[in-house]
Amino acid sequence: QVQLVESGGGLVQPGSSLRLSCAASGNILSVKRMGWYRQAPGKQRELVAAITSGGSTNYADSVTGRFTISRDNAKNTVYLQMNSLKPDDTAVYYCHLTRPDGLGYWGQGTQVTVSS
Repeated sequence: QVQLVESGGGLVQPGSSLRLSCAASGNILSVKRMGWYRQAPGKQRELVAAITSGGSTNYADSVTGRFTISRDNAKNTVYLQMNSLKPDDTAVYYCHLTRPDGLGYWGQGTQVTVSS
């Protein structure tokens, strides 16, 4: 089994920054890809950013230039630095891990609320 523990969410004002963390543990074997998804009320879950074991990244158009994904392979931890937050960024943010065998795992989610 694989466990993903997210932290760093909260309530912030527009223009503020937050840093999310996701620590993976358990029967990881190795990690092919880790990513952050988000789901706002009434909307589908969407990819925010992802990073492969080789360090390649991709971002949703809506966060490009504002969010940065990074990872510490030794700690099996992925981070999402979110700058210039907007009310539209309000959502539950989920960490996702994909193993080389194709199995995927989700974290429990962390709430990010951007409001004045």
